[in-house]
Amino acid sequence: MTTSPDFLPAVAVQPAMVESYLADEFHLPPKHPSPEALKNWRKAVSLVKNPSRRFRHVADLDKRSIHQDRFSKIKENLRVSFYTVRAALRFMDGGAHFESHHQTPDAKASDIRNNPQSLASMVQNYNTKTLRSLGGVDGVAKAIDVSIDEGVKSSDVSVRRETYGVNKYTEKPSKSFFMFVWEALHDLTLIILIVCSIVSIAVGLATEGFPDGIYDGSGILLSILLVVTVTAVSDYRQSLQFKDLDKEKKKISCHVTRDGYRKKVSIYDLVVGDVVHLSIGDQVPADGIFISGYSLLIDESSLTGESRAVQVDETKPFLLGGTKVQDGSAKMLIAAVGMRTEWGKLMETLSEEGENETPLQVKLNGVATIIGKIGLIFAILTFLVLTIRFLIEKAMRNEISIWNSDDALTMLDYFATAVTIIVVAVPEGLPLAVTLSLAFAMKKLMNDKALVRHLSACETMGTSTCICTDKTGTLTTNHMVVNKIFVSGKTIDVNTPSEIPKNTLTILLQCIFECTSSEAVKGTDGKMSILGTPTESAILEYGLRLGGDFGTVRSEIKLLKMEPFNSAKKKMSVITELPGGRIRAFIKGASEIVLGMCDKLLDGGGETVEMSADKVHFITSVINEFAGNALRTLCLAYIDVESGFDLQGKLPDCGYTLIAVVGIKDPLRPGVKEAVEICLAAGITVRMVTGDNINTARAIAKECGILTEAGLAIEGPVFRAKSDAEKRELAPRIQVMARSSPTDKLKLVEQLRGLSEVVAVTGDGTNDAPALHESDIGFAMGIAGTEVAKEQADVIVMDDDFATIVKVAKWGRAVYINIQKFVQFQLTVNIVALMINFVSACITGSAPLTAVQLLWVNLIMDTLGALALATEPPNDGLMNRQPVKRTESFITMTMWRNIIGQSVYQMIVLFVLNFAGKSILNLQGDNATAILNTFIFNTFVFCQVFNEVNSRDINKINVFSGMFSSWVFLGVMVSTVVFQVIIVEFLGTFASTVPLNWELWALSIALGFVSMPIAIVLKCIPVEKSVVKQQHDDYERLPDGLEGV
Repeated sequence: MTTSPDFLPAVAVQPAMVESYLADEFHLPPKHPSPEALKNWRKAVSLVKNPSRRFRHVADLDKRSIHQDRFSKIKENLRVSFYTVRAALRFMDGGAHFESHHQTPDAKASDIRNNPQSLASMVQNYNTKTLRSLGGVDGVAKAIDVSIDEGVKSSDVSVRRETYGVNKYTEKPSKSFFMFVWEALHDLTLIILIVCSIVSIAVGLATEGFPDGIYDGSGILLSILLVVTVTAVSDYRQSLQFKDLDKEKKKISCHVTRDGYRKKVSIYDLVVGDVVHLSIGDQVPADGIFISGYSLLIDESSLTGESRAVQVDETKPFLLGGTKVQDGSAKMLIAAVGMRTEWGKLMETLSEEGENETPLQVKLNGVATIIGKIGLIFAILTFLVLTIRFLIEKAMRNEISIWNSDDALTMLDYFATAVTIIVVAVPEGLPLAVTLSLAFAMKKLMNDKALVRHLSACETMGTSTCICTDKTGTLTTNHMVVNKIFVSGKTIDVNTPSEIPKNTLTILLQCIFECTSSEAVKGTDGKMSILGTPTESAILEYGLRLGGDFGTVRSEIKLLKMEPFNSAKKKMSVITELPGGRIRAFIKGASEIVLGMCDKLLDGGGETVEMSADKVHFITSVINEFAGNALRTLCLAYIDVESGFDLQGKLPDCGYTLIAVVGIKDPLRPGVKEAVEICLAAGITVRMVTGDNINTARAIAKECGILTEAGLAIEGPVFRAKSDAEKRELAPRIQVMARSSPTDKLKLVEQLRGLSEVVAVTGDGTNDAPALHESDIGFAMGIAGTEVAKEQADVIVMDDDFATIVKVAKWGRAVYINIQKFVQFQLTVNIVALMINFVSACITGSAPLTAVQLLWVNLIMDTLGALALATEPPNDGLMNRQPVKRTESFITMTMWRNIIGQSVYQMIVLFVLNFAGKSILNLQGDNATAILNTFIFNTFVFCQVFNEVNSRDINKINVFSGMFSSWVFLGVMVSTVVFQVIIVEFLGTFASTVPLNWELWALSIALGFVSMPIAIVLKCIPVEKSVVKQQHDDYERLPDGLEGV
């Protein structure tokens, strides 16, 4: 296989000639561009035929600024009102001690029953007095006829929607097809041509009568109609694709209790009265009231702009939609939905202002501007040359003062030709082809379980050089089971029956069932199912296998306090009250952290014994053995505390008794090893960043091919302690980072980006958000990922599979090279069309290609060309090439070789035909000129048809690979040829053509076909140097040449 120079890190001898003239404004950062940068490139763009179409898929900065100002003002008003209300509440609470506890109720259940506005107003005004008078959250639930334990009845959902509203926000209606037709008609050059055609028809009717007088003008109108229709259909289909993608982006689900069972539903299906379960990273789906929970911290910055988290509990029970759960877990009762929430009102102020443009779109806007200016100069020169020749000829005939309608039509025809040259010369399709290609790729990736949230991410992924991936759920299946357990002084294989002392078993089950955020619930089918994270679920499932009764243990033991697991602490703790009144704390977490907090353990008889240094060493070896077998290790421990323990204080950090060490198996995903090999062959380094034990991480990394002999496995705290210079030196060698915190991941990303790496990062937790934001491309997990992580991500991997990330990389490369193919094809057409009309005008005084014919050529090279070449699916060969460097020219020397070679051939053929065609073809008679011009037009079109096939691969000789499986490409080719036959044979009066005999048809096709062997010769001419790069895993770059053809 041949490696395309377009993906080579080697630079050409000199920069590409067009791009070297691009102003700095057209070089946009790939992520988080400043408002100034976005404004500057827009100012630098000139000669835009249709701004409404060209800039449809880029941000409307004026609207964005207006809406952001309005958004900020509303947030500021909310912030002030929230602080005012809270201050008033604190004042009222301070005076409450002097009042009787039993106050006269000032609100009744009837006030809020079937009265959604009163209910919503209570939450938004933080009216705790009204809530207390109603009897708290239980009283509100009773008033709206719902059981907190059972939840909403499914049969009541539709009635509740009618009574209290739906949880949806007012959105801007989508455009109809006719709006796209109207936008396409806003092309300035088409408007000028419409005016010209109307004038032509009017003059023609006055001089030649009907129907002869309308043919020329009608031909232009019909061509414009065809161009507008095809353009509008293409744009409308794009809009439908983006609409589908927007729907997918807005899909957020949450856990609710309905009909007595916990289930997952879309937030848009929520109704007032639903009992929603919240956990770290969730978005609060609507306004509501706190029912129960532990250590619940809410980030209200999305509403108020304040970064400080707010604690929510029984004393401060109100939750607002759109806020995020920063820590803890809870249950809430939905009290207001949709447009009755503050978040709904805030969302109404926002409208679709377009997404930030991608670097490639901006660069091609710059290229289009340069080429457009050249085209404008040629159009003006063509018109001047034709006009001057016409005037000179009239003067030579002494007719300079005599003008008639024929002279007016001739001048009008010259003007129309010049305007049409601008239509062809200004490559409006260049930046739009990027959007088309990205939209097509995003739609296909959605089918491949990757939801691209930002257009630029798909483009940037094609240049990625490094992927920092999580282990759990991405490289592994995330279907965890307890495989081994060290308990009572011995290691037990869970598949082998073994006795555990009764006392130890009791404490073990207490720890498993109490120190967990998972739940064992019965489904509608009566079967027990476990809801929670895979790690928690695996341990809970093991407890059930030991014969434990989840419900009984939870009912006997009172939970006093919970500190949920987070990636910073790497442990979870609970404080409980046992049936006898004893206070016991349980802890579960990273093995080395929990083991370090223990000074005792349960022995083989179930007795508590001191933990000696030898025992610590032995248990550490057990942990390492588990980790060496790719098992995730967790330690379970407990401590009995004094009855007067302050629940508001910190839990003890030492003196625990070790219960067990659990080894959890999380098998490698099928196909991960092959996906890693594909990345390495493509020059993409894969790095595993995980919170697991370093031995577990090493074992998994070796199994999937990430860790090599020369690679470095390091722990996060070790990396964190290094100086910046040491981090910079270590970063390129790191292949595994274990026991890493989100801060460690962020620091690694920053170091790699500082070394000019294009870094992709995966994340699922709330604390991964900074690394996802800082990276070039952020991937959030669709199944395990929190809403906070998804909001910061560029791509959501809906199946959490690493292989899906590789598909995104492949499509990213396909987008890049597809646009290169289209640019190569379009520039060839531009050059030839400009030169043939200009030179002919200078020499013969007439342009061989008429306005109608040039409009058809423009359609072939613009909309149809983009459809054919910019939507080609990726091939496996793309992943055998090195990533494109950001410093490389988009229009490479290889492309210029092909453009110039094909242009020279086509111009030679067309010039020879134009100046000597009659004698070569032996054409005689009155219609010889008409036949020749038709033949030139036909030959020119078939040169483009075959050159479009040549453009399918910029560097390889075999351009037919995959062509017959690309139905879009074949459809465009067939349609082009069929329409060409119709134009030549049946629309002669409108298109200024005459029917051709079969010999001239065959010769036209043959002359077009000759461009294919010419392409083979051109591709054998070396223009760029190749560099063989050694990969860290001993993969080598494929050499350049034609041996892979």
